[in-house]
Amino acid sequence: MRTCGSSSGGGGASVDVEAVFFDAGETLLYPHPSFAELFTEVLRQEGHRVDPAVVQDVVSASSRTLNEFLTSEEARLWSTSPERSRAMWDRLYRSFLAEVGVGEDHDRLADALYRRFRDLATYRLHPDALPILRRLRSTDLTIGLISNFEEWLEQLLEALEVQAFFDVTVISGVEGVEKPDAEIFRIALARAGAVAERAVYVGDSPVFDVDAARAVGMIPVLIDRRGRHPDADSIRITSLEDLPGVIGLDR
Repeated sequence: MRTCGSSSGGGGASVDVEAVFFDAGETLLYPHPSFAELFTEVLRQEGHRVDPAVVQDVVSASSRTLNEFLTSEEARLWSTSPERSRAMWDRLYRSFLAEVGVGEDHDRLADALYRRFRDLATYRLHPDALPILRRLRSTDLTIGLISNFEEWLEQLLEALEVQAFFDVTVISGVEGVEKPDAEIFRIALARAGAVAERAVYVGDSPVFDVDAARAVGMIPVLIDRRGRHPDADSIRITSLEDLPGVIGLDR
């Protein structure tokens, strides 16, 4: 077991860590080279020119409203069926298209974007993901994944050659339940034979990862690669390289 500080910012009382769970999107993997650049590339291929910086500004400005939408009844369980997934992404892409000033061809463009972001070849591991998975795999810790993602995440993990690192994989599109619902965390803990108070959860969302994991008694760690949440009410790291120190592997 490894010792981890359990309060905000990494201080306070320490607990023995037995399991480490990860989110998938933007924690371990990401659309390469970036969502904004891919979005722009698809539009260019379809005859529309948009500055990637404009797309990024729109995406960044939409982050709060997007969280509110994803927790709304309208978007509930979006990842649990192809129909729900398509409806959610269609609405999101159409909103972004309007925001970046593309006023036509929304049907065709949303379809092209949906196909591109479902392509396994679109995704890469963050450079710090494989080293930390290897490091954890060399210990006695249980390693798990809990993600709001369509069922094809299983294929993506295999394509990225990381499926074997996980003792437990819980994907909303397979299980029919999504974060922030506590049930998805309880499923993962039960399958891992882990106690919530001795389990770390690493994710990039203050709402879906930090708050949701804390609500079931897990130790949340926010991975904040872009420095968007400097005042986060949790242990916060800017690279997965910092995770061993947080959970006591470097002691």
